[in-house]
Amino acid sequence: MNSLRNSSSEAVLQFGPYAFHLGQRLVLEGDRPLRLGGRALDVLQVLVEHAGSVVSKEALIAQVWPKSVVEEINLRVHIASLRRALGGGQGGHCYIINIPQRGYSFVAPVQHLPATLPTRIQTLHKSPHNLPARLTPVTGRDAVVGNLVRQLPMQRLMTVVGPCGIGKTTVALRVAELLLQHYQDGVWLADLSVIDDPAQVSNLLTRILELEVGATLATVGQRHALLVLDNCEHLLECCRTLCEALMAAAPRVSILVTSREPLMATGETVLRLPPLTVPPVVALRSVAEAMSYSAVQLFVSRARASQQGFTLREQDLRSVREICRRLDGLPLAIELAAAQIDALALVGLQAQLGNCFQLLTQGRRTAVPRHQTLKAALDWSYERLSLLEQRVLQRLAVFKMAFTQDAAVGMVSGDGLAAADLIKVMENLALKSLLSLEQGSGTARYRLLNTTRSYVLEKLEGSGQLSDMESRCAHYFSQTRSTSGRQVGL
Repeated sequence: MNSLRNSSSEAVLQFGPYAFHLGQRLVLEGDRPLRLGGRALDVLQVLVEHAGSVVSKEALIAQVWPKSVVEEINLRVHIASLRRALGGGQGGHCYIINIPQRGYSFVAPVQHLPATLPTRIQTLHKSPHNLPARLTPVTGRDAVVGNLVRQLPMQRLMTVVGPCGIGKTTVALRVAELLLQHYQDGVWLADLSVIDDPAQVSNLLTRILELEVGATLATVGQRHALLVLDNCEHLLECCRTLCEALMAAAPRVSILVTSREPLMATGETVLRLPPLTVPPVVALRSVAEAMSYSAVQLFVSRARASQQGFTLREQDLRSVREICRRLDGLPLAIELAAAQIDALALVGLQAQLGNCFQLLTQGRRTAVPRHQTLKAALDWSYERLSLLEQRVLQRLAVFKMAFTQDAAVGMVSGDGLAAADLIKVMENLALKSLLSLEQGSGTARYRLLNTTRSYVLEKLEGSGQLSDMESRCAHYFSQTRSTSGRQVGL
């Protein structure tokens, strides 16, 4: 099947009120550009090229994701977004139909027209930006990215929240890429991890937005732009003030924030980024079934990049699933582990899971320093905690499983740490994405990610308190069992 990418860059395809400018990768309704992601455009290209014919799901996936392994749900997400963008079939227009058991077909007549792109749209499509080049595909985030792309122009201030290594920056940059054609005055990235002084934030933005020195926010007022503030967790108060001021002074500016915790700003919409999906044991009956989970997809994709000819076999499924599970479905951790497949093989990787922190000290030379190793990413989070937060986090690492608040108070408080103070610190650690809060069976439970726990246990051992805390933990649960007849808090 020949891709529309190979068609003439001057080609324009007309269907209904829409014009598909292939060279500009742009669909217009009149002179209004439709907000479509890159993958959705790829799907549309293939379908329009074969208008009137049925294209199988397998052929579409092979054409749109030629170098990646993806779930069929990814295709359905993009088909749904295309249908919404093209009017959802309203007014008698139905462009893409599903042929059961066969695939999809583009059923509207298509005309080839001379290439004419309105001047305003030419300017819009060539919006300036300072986004870095993306070196690898984004895996397992289509639904989240699509949600942000749809909501951001209307919500205007959205914060992607999650622990280190979850892929907040990756998601934000992908959203920014897809919204390039929407913002006439550009998409601008400000990486706040490079500064520690709140006073430097305004200087950084002045340089990025090319403002005159001393310019006020009113200067930005009429711009139609997207500002991406990456890594805001250590500058929360400053970023909150900045975002609220921009929201008021610049009504056509949208702001996408990444942070371990929300800004708590007026008008902020928070999206907590989940880990990649890890298959349950019952989903290991076939390679195809296991590959429908995004954690496995990412592992296989990065393993193939590291080891030529890597193939996932049925006998490997339990090992790969265990690796992804022990690494909490964290994209950074999975990438770093898969990169060592050539040196360690699956058996070696799985053998080192008992000390996954040691396993993940290997790095990516092309990444920014805090993402080159998982240790660097965890250092970035840990070093910005207060001494009390560090102390509590170390003690909580003794829990091997999820634990209740009562268990934490009973085992960790004392030695000058009051129960009320401990509860407050735990709430702060959960807000900062260093503790996971799980609701179930009417009881809230906290849990450390395996990777975080390994990191903090090393800190606790270095402090000389590991043995004492393990003894306290054993004593606490021994007493709990003797009084209640069951183990509480784990």
